[in-house]
Amino acid sequence: MEKPLPTSSGVGTALTPSPSLLSNFRQELLPFPPFAQMRVTELDYFLAHCVQLYFAPDETVIGPADGPVKTLYFIRKGAVTGTRGLAEQMGAFEYDAGDLFPVSAAFAGRAVTATYRACADTFLLALPVSEVHELAKHSVAFAEYLTQRTANFLTLSRKAVQEAYAAHAITEQTLETPLGSLINKQPITCTADTPLKTALEVMHQARIGSMLTVDALGQPLGILTRYDILGKITLAKVPLDSPMSRVMVQPVLTLTAEHTAQDAALLMSRHGIRHVPVTRDGIAVGMVSERDLFAMQRQSLKSVSTQLRSAKNLDALKTAALGIRRLARSLLGQGVQARQLTTMISHLNDVLTERLLNIQAETFGVDLQRLCWLCLGSEGRDEQTIATDQDNALILNNDTSDELRETIRAFAQSVNQALDACGYPLCKGGIMAGEAACCLTLDEWRERFRHWIAQGSPQDLLNASIYFDFRPLAGDLSLAHALRADVVEPARSTPRFLKQLALNALTRSAPLNWRGAIDSDVQGMLDLKLRGTAIFVDAARIYSLAYGIQETNTKKRLDAAGPLLKLAETEYGSWVSGFEFLQMLRLRIQLESETAQTSPNEILVAELNDIDRRILRESLKVAHRIQQRLQLDYER
Repeated sequence: MEKPLPTSSGVGTALTPSPSLLSNFRQELLPFPPFAQMRVTELDYFLAHCVQLYFAPDETVIGPADGPVKTLYFIRKGAVTGTRGLAEQMGAFEYDAGDLFPVSAAFAGRAVTATYRACADTFLLALPVSEVHELAKHSVAFAEYLTQRTANFLTLSRKAVQEAYAAHAITEQTLETPLGSLINKQPITCTADTPLKTALEVMHQARIGSMLTVDALGQPLGILTRYDILGKITLAKVPLDSPMSRVMVQPVLTLTAEHTAQDAALLMSRHGIRHVPVTRDGIAVGMVSERDLFAMQRQSLKSVSTQLRSAKNLDALKTAALGIRRLARSLLGQGVQARQLTTMISHLNDVLTERLLNIQAETFGVDLQRLCWLCLGSEGRDEQTIATDQDNALILNNDTSDELRETIRAFAQSVNQALDACGYPLCKGGIMAGEAACCLTLDEWRERFRHWIAQGSPQDLLNASIYFDFRPLAGDLSLAHALRADVVEPARSTPRFLKQLALNALTRSAPLNWRGAIDSDVQGMLDLKLRGTAIFVDAARIYSLAYGIQETNTKKRLDAAGPLLKLAETEYGSWVSGFEFLQMLRLRIQLESETAQTSPNEILVAELNDIDRRILRESLKVAHRIQQRLQLDYER
């Protein structure tokens, strides 16, 4: 073994690991990135050049006064808290078991800007910076981790999500369908004495991947697939006038018409085959291929959208709405990110609502061009998740009569009830188009927004957080555009209103304790909406109003506001990344809660895997930073 790093004065007590401990350490490293992606020889190099250090609670590990960092630390047990010296207002942060620190300073060869202290009995593995660079030369995984730490965490997290939901999607999408209902044509077969050349010609002309050999009664005897041709015919130099009995695979594995698609998928997987003959009373009645199962499982944005648009009545829409959730789960399994997924969900919800509006408008005799249907809240921002209630409203023409208004309200109430039946619960706060307070003329809406901006009471601020995110969906869209033009400028030019919005947003702080660790409730739960995504949404809304940004989507608002705030792209980019990770966690919880009695936005922090827990903590730190920016801008 290489000579271990000697103990430096003032940095704990050095304990040189024995060979047996090194073996144990190797196993302890494997669950954590980048070690899980490193080769055994690279792990051994890391361990061979480390020493173990112990730090008592509150003992300093490293600080700015120590000069350029000479050691990279891995936390084996315990935890380390960093406080930012003179910049204490930036808040503390915590590293726990499995973390490497200080990565940036060690790689850049500079001093740390924070003071790192043990906050429990803490054991560290210490690697000299010279060996850090040496290991990075030979280990791609280690080098990439040091230079792309956060990006790698996010990639690993998405991979874990993809694997989990891909497996779930395979078992969820119609695999309980009986094979008999999948068969739509008789199988193409031949007899055992059919010449090989004849069978191959039929396969080519019919564009099929297998030929089933049957007896006189139609009972399967054997099978030849295109994947058998190379090994059994071409390389074996079998004459083409040979009978099928010479090359067919037997016995042939079959399933009955009563077996399910899942049975076929399992049989194919277990035996490495791609075609399964289907029998009824022992007679071959069809063939199921691997491609058939893939086609059955495939679900696309286009197919779900088409089903929604072609729905003739509420019952058809209720059935089509289930496809939105199935597609969301499938796309999670394909690795689709939160932004694309929430946009897709919002789009399909729009398609469903538009179809429902057209159906109900015809029933009530309402002309949609005399009104504008508004999406509010998360749908207005194109950020709907699976578990979402209704937030909608109507803008009416100013010349709408009282009689027509009542007809339109009855129409809107029917739409609200139908949306509820499709899985979008009625808003508990009554923010729905069928309510009198949400069914107003353009001039009445203008007056309401002016009142909210001028008064700024707690209820006004709550309304502003919902209604300012409005987006037109159907009808006369010019009504919504006129309203938007009339409310953005008054909000932008009323600093007191913006300050009230900011102070209201700051009443809900990022859930981090004094050590910078995740601050869950007494049950270990964390509400990812109220104490997570809402922080980003509120800040994005405030800055968009302050700078006259017309966007309603949170990412687009942050992207537009960042340069105007003179922030580095990496800073406001981290705002977007933190928000989108929290959105992804919410989506996962909601898809899982369809079969579990859990809250659609609450997560048990202890049940997160190591990677997701770390990214959650980093995302909440970003939320804390965005609130600090709000404080600097509006608490004066």
